[in-house]
Amino acid sequence: RHHSFAALALTQLLTAAASVAVLHRLRQKHSAYYLVLRHTTYLYLQVSAHVGDAELEACLKGCELVVIPAGVPRKPGMTRDDLFNINAGIVMNLVGAVAKHCPNAIVEIISNPVNSTVPIASEVLKAAGVYDPRKLLGVTTLDVVRANTFVAAAKGLDLKEVDVPVIGGHAGATILPLLSQTVPSVSFSDAERKALTQRIQEAGTEVVEAKAGAGSATLSMAYAAARMAESTLLGMQGEPNMYECAFVQSDVVPGCPFFSSRVQLGPEGVAKVNGLSSMNDFEKAAMEAMLPELKTQIEKGLAFAKNPPKKA
Repeated sequence: RHHSFAALALTQLLTAAASVAVLHRLRQKHSAYYLVLRHTTYLYLQVSAHVGDAELEACLKGCELVVIPAGVPRKPGMTRDDLFNINAGIVMNLVGAVAKHCPNAIVEIISNPVNSTVPIASEVLKAAGVYDPRKLLGVTTLDVVRANTFVAAAKGLDLKEVDVPVIGGHAGATILPLLSQTVPSVSFSDAERKALTQRIQEAGTEVVEAKAGAGSATLSMAYAAARMAESTLLGMQGEPNMYECAFVQSDVVPGCPFFSSRVQLGPEGVAKVNGLSSMNDFEKAAMEAMLPELKTQIEKGLAFAKNPPKKA
């Protein structure tokens, strides 16, 4: 299955620095994906596969980093928010298991809609009495990867040298690339700025439509997830100056309890949440316009967690 590449690429970058669980929906324990990992990663880490709720304890016990890409992918015509009713319950169940079996683990949420699933996870951890805001992160790295790629291509830059911070959330207009803060410094016309911003915001939809129902952005998400996990593990080891953008509990924007901005990663997860540098008029207007939508999506997640639907 294509979505297994996410866990595959991620796991191939992990070292013995931590015990890591990648929670995905494997259909059978001895999938081809699992066997490939067993054949290629033995020198670096031990790999095991677990299926179903009954095996969650064995999967999670002792884990220091838990990455959750589990859930259904988007199909043409769907927004990330359309995934809510299915993925919200999946995330709630898995985070509940994390709270029980590895309560001190750092948890990174990939399952969409991230703007809602991260708040859900926070409430589950709070209810269990184990919530540490430093250890819960929504993975928005793919937005940064796309922004870097598109800017490098548009300006003829070396991709390895490009860094574009992306703030806000992880859906549509809530994704706000700060092109004015691109490193190295480059200039954009008004038309370029608008076109690049829209393409970065809608890049996921572009892939979903191109796949015509066969899935969403699995390979690029695999790369982004691997990058985020590797940065997190290095931060856990005490490596200095490990920075990524992530959707975390934040007071960067008053009245918005979760927000994506650049964070410094350390031994306990998020060591520091950076504030926002000065934005140009285009970025200020875009942020003001998207904040109500972001707050609504956050509140939707909080409300679900506090009053989840009863199981049939």
